[in-house]
Amino acid sequence: MPQYQQHASWRTAGGGQIIDLETAVKDGILGGSGAGGGTLEAASEKFDLRKMIEELDSAVAVEEMPSVFICPISLEPMVDPVTLITGQTYERANILKWFSTGHLTCPTTMQELWDDAVTPNWTLHHLINAWFSQRYLQMKKRAEDVQGRAADLVQTLKNAKGQARVQALKDLRKTIAAHPSVDKSVVDAGGATLLSSLLGPFTSHAVGSEVIAILVNLTLDSVAFTNLMQPAKISHVVDLLSEGTIDTKINSARLLGMLMCAKSFRPEVVSSMSLLVALLRLVKDKRHQNGVAAGLSLLKAISSSHEQARSLMVRVGAVPQLVELLSNPKREPKSVEPALQILNDLSSTPVGLSALKDCPQAIPTAVRILMNASQACTQHALSILQSVCRLAPDECSFLAVEAGLAAKLLLVIQSGCNPETKQQAAELLKLCSHNYPTTVFISKCNLTRTFQ
Repeated sequence: MPQYQQHASWRTAGGGQIIDLETAVKDGILGGSGAGGGTLEAASEKFDLRKMIEELDSAVAVEEMPSVFICPISLEPMVDPVTLITGQTYERANILKWFSTGHLTCPTTMQELWDDAVTPNWTLHHLINAWFSQRYLQMKKRAEDVQGRAADLVQTLKNAKGQARVQALKDLRKTIAAHPSVDKSVVDAGGATLLSSLLGPFTSHAVGSEVIAILVNLTLDSVAFTNLMQPAKISHVVDLLSEGTIDTKINSARLLGMLMCAKSFRPEVVSSMSLLVALLRLVKDKRHQNGVAAGLSLLKAISSSHEQARSLMVRVGAVPQLVELLSNPKREPKSVEPALQILNDLSSTPVGLSALKDCPQAIPTAVRILMNASQACTQHALSILQSVCRLAPDECSFLAVEAGLAAKLLLVIQSGCNPETKQQAAELLKLCSHNYPTTVFISKCNLTRTFQ
């Protein structure tokens, strides 16, 4: 059990323990001064200690707290400190739980207790309350200052032009990135609507990049969404997705994904060849895995919910590019599932199915992924293989079996996959077996499984 030594600053010069809140404040232990002691104590009564500790959890490191504030049992700040006859102090709930389990010892010293009575440590309670109150008030003041700063920047943007506008946008972006809580202040000040109005055919890339970087971190209202749906604004976002920096491309993809979730979204927004080409370029750039993930995420959203865009995706070369990504042994594991889902969606169209059949690496790649990734990946790969083999049984089934499909299907059937997946595997196994005499097919299965 960890033992906490009392912080040096909590002892007097003679080695005695401080037992007075006013003395603690006067000596600077709480970061105040003698004159400020009363204010701190008064402030500490205004706030709920447990709530303050919860809100300050991410803002105050444990190392910053005086060690006497920490319960030796839970290693958390105490809210209701009580002291045993040994002089050791614990959080009331923790020490009572210790007693309830049959322990009649002091957890820190392991001394046997002849009396399990606990005494409230009001002095320590006040010190803890005052310490957290001071930091809570400081945090609230900083938050108010930041919110005011954000609202002022929104007002500045209403009249700023040229380089002054770009600088104001940069300042606002940095403020929101550092303090996400100012989101509401920016929106309440009309920031979302103002920012969306800045996008258009004559917007510079410098302004557009900053605007989009801010918008993706705001909670947009219906007015802002409707404004952003205008063709000229969508066109500008697509331009930035195609020509911007990698961060701008990622933010543009994220913004378009947000628009797809809006009630006012129109399918024709994503039925754009320039948009799909830009997304595929983003996915192809393997130097930036965050860009690959953002591109795949938006392509998956488009392919899964907008059938009319699937044929267009095939036309711009989505199938061979996604197959190439999947066949790359250095691919990011998290890119496998979205890429497979997109290919599975595209296989539901005649042109997509034909493109998969004509792609030399499509079948071998799908076979390799079976049972080598998540269950969702196995389901997508199985659906793709079944669709292609049904399209051209003689040609595709032969290629699939030669790539090791038969053994993989047996593994799926014997695995813990859901019944639908197992049934699908059984049907595909039966389809593939039609091209082989029984003995040859069985030997193929055995040979294939031997070399997995």
